[in-house]
Amino acid sequence: MGRRRFAAAGGSEATTACASPQSIDVHHHIAPRFFIEAVGPERLVNTYPGSRKAAYEWSPAMAIEDMDRGGTATAVTSLYAAHHLSELRDPSRVARLCNEYAARMRQDFPGRFGVFACLPMPDVEASLKEIEYALDVLKADGIYMVTSYGSQWLGDASFAPVFEELNRRKAVLYTHPVVPRFAVDLIADVPDTVIEINTDTTRAIASMLFGGTAGRSPDLDIIWSHGGGTLLPVIERFTRLAQRPQLAARLPRGILHELQRFYYDVAQVAHPVPMAALRKMVPLSQILFGTDFTFRTATEINEGLAQCGLTAQELRAIQRDNGLRLLPQLKTVQVT
Repeated sequence: MGRRRFAAAGGSEATTACASPQSIDVHHHIAPRFFIEAVGPERLVNTYPGSRKAAYEWSPAMAIEDMDRGGTATAVTSLYAAHHLSELRDPSRVARLCNEYAARMRQDFPGRFGVFACLPMPDVEASLKEIEYALDVLKADGIYMVTSYGSQWLGDASFAPVFEELNRRKAVLYTHPVVPRFAVDLIADVPDTVIEINTDTTRAIASMLFGGTAGRSPDLDIIWSHGGGTLLPVIERFTRLAQRPQLAARLPRGILHELQRFYYDVAQVAHPVPMAALRKMVPLSQILFGTDFTFRTATEINEGLAQCGLTAQELRAIQRDNGLRLLPQLKTVQVT
């Protein structure tokens, strides 16, 4: 995409960073204008409360402004509402354009952005081609998938070739939840996203664990959004279920091993109660900074983390060091 087309799609000249940005944001959405128009902005606004900013106002300059205000050095981007790709006339082409757009952002704003490349799932063959292009040509920092595609969650057997390839490449997979089709308008006056977004992450984790995909993918690093969704309250149920011989065989290293090697971002868990529970389940090393921009701001997440009783060393680990250890190739703003 040429610079003129990039600017028309929401690009701008580089914005000066704040004096001491530090955080590595692994949960940061982009909304290229051509993608929003293809899906339909009003449809997005009507479906997802709070999405007007993403649907109508997003630009790289807006993102950098929030990053500077909240002390974010680098945001690894993922496409907003990527599950709508499969509804478009040519999902593979649009996914390619979105990934090239994200790569161009990284080029135009050195040190400020990384790339989690989207896939035209549930088309497995097309997704394998996009993995190759994204990782080998665009040099994306990782791959991005949503938690479910129609009635198929990430651990679905038909998706095995995708996970085999990601595991072979020792890739990083970032995941983001969606509202599944069967869970629409269930409770009056309660938006579907309030409950179903987090619950679908838990469904995806269950499918990965008990379907055997996690156990077969020891070299794949997976990031779960929102601290794993509603995972924490069902840990006891999961551990009991994993004792069944058929399921235990799919988890040769044990269910807690898998849960504790996953990564979890802090968007929506930057609060003393869920943070305490998350830290009981996983080592600090597995917790990553994430904002869920544009739905949350970096400042809001930092304010929440400040209430969690973290030491300065623990806070830096979450905000920066853990992300850089997971993504050592990430070109980021240097912090002294």
